[in-house]
Amino acid sequence: MRVQTRHTPAFGVARVLLDPGESVQAAPDTLLASRFGVTEAPAGRGGVRAGKVAATVYTAPADGGWLDFAPLRPGDVYPLDLGGGTGWSVHRDAVLVRPSSVRHDAGWAPLQQLFGADSGFLEHYSGTGPLVLAAPGPVDAFELGQGELVTVRPDYLLAYPDSVQCRLRALDPGGSQSLRTGEGLAVDFAGPGTVLVQARNRRLSSA
Repeated sequence: MRVQTRHTPAFGVARVLLDPGESVQAAPDTLLASRFGVTEAPAGRGGVRAGKVAATVYTAPADGGWLDFAPLRPGDVYPLDLGGGTGWSVHRDAVLVRPSSVRHDAGWAPLQQLFGADSGFLEHYSGTGPLVLAAPGPVDAFELGQGELVTVRPDYLLAYPDSVQCRLRALDPGGSQSLRTGEGLAVDFAGPGTVLVQARNRRLSSA
C-alpha cells in the first residue's frame, strides 16, 4: 500500500494505491472515488470504527487498484508510517484509512492504565504500513529529546509512539472532565519521541 496526498492541509484527500488483492478499511462515507473493480464488504466484528459508522473493507482486483478518501470535515490528511517495531496511540476520531497490515489493539494495557475502565479518547495501533490520519488542521510535531517535557491539550493531540511516556491529569480537579473527549484534561509527555498534534481544536471544529 502506498499513499499520495493532495489539497493539503485545508481540504486533504488521500489516494491509496493497492497491490493486487490488497485491502484497506475505512468508513464508507469517506470514499470519494475508486478504480473500477475494487470490491467492498462490511468489516468483521471488532473492525475499526470511524465515529459511529462501522468500517468497510475495500479490496483491489487482480491487477491492483486505487481509492481516494476524503475526511468528512475540512483539514489535513497524514500518512503515519508504522515500521513494526513501535506502536502508536492515536486519537480515536483520527483514523481515515487502515491497511490490513496494521492492527487495532483493543484493550491495550497502557491505555487501560491511563483511562481505567472508561473508553478514552485514544486507540492503539501496531504493525507495518501507512495508517492514514485525518486532522481538522495542519499537522505539526514536537520532537522530544530524552527527558524533554511538553504538555498538550487532548483536543489538539493526534498521535504519539510507545517510546514517549505520558501522564493524564485534570486541569481543574474540581471542574468537569471527560475521558472520552478529553474535556478538562491535559496530557504531559516525556521524550524521547515525536508527538503529533493538529493546529485546530478537534472538538470545536466538529461542532
